[in-house]
Amino acid sequence: NRHYNREEYLKLAHYGRQIMPELVLTSDVIVGFPGETEAEFEASLALIRRCALSKVHIFPYSRREGTPAAKMPDQVPKAVKEARASRAAAVAAELEDAFHTSLIGTEQPVLFEQPENGFYAGHAPNYAKVYTAPGELHNAVRRVRITELCRDGVFGVLTDTP
Repeated sequence: NRHYNREEYLKLAHYGRQIMPELVLTSDVIVGFPGETEAEFEASLALIRRCALSKVHIFPYSRREGTPAAKMPDQVPKAVKEARASRAAAVAAELEDAFHTSLIGTEQPVLFEQPENGFYAGHAPNYAKVYTAPGELHNAVRRVRITELCRDGVFGVLTDTP
């Protein structure tokens, strides 16, 4: 019941990046919806790549009794849904790594939230997770030069003084 199609989605993503080149796009993607063919799944992966999504949350379709989709024909087998979710997650990880790599060398304002595994962690306005050396950073917004990939985000060094 989406009120847009693939072409409109691509057009909007392209327009957004034209007027805001550093735009970060994310999406939730359901794989294995009833009737989804292998060709349609491949088209979804191509769309994710073409949009260069920075983060993708992948969900295998889960049948819920009492919903219209639960009554639809051509329910996708669980093993197929799991395999597709795994393949889609691999594409999502590749795109997220590319996004994080594009941040190396940039300077970002970061809202630091809490210590994690010996570092302090926070988020940049583009929602990239940023780690830096420990310190008194709780709820502080500080400028950080991104230096390398780190776990589920990037690592950087503080460039300002409090």
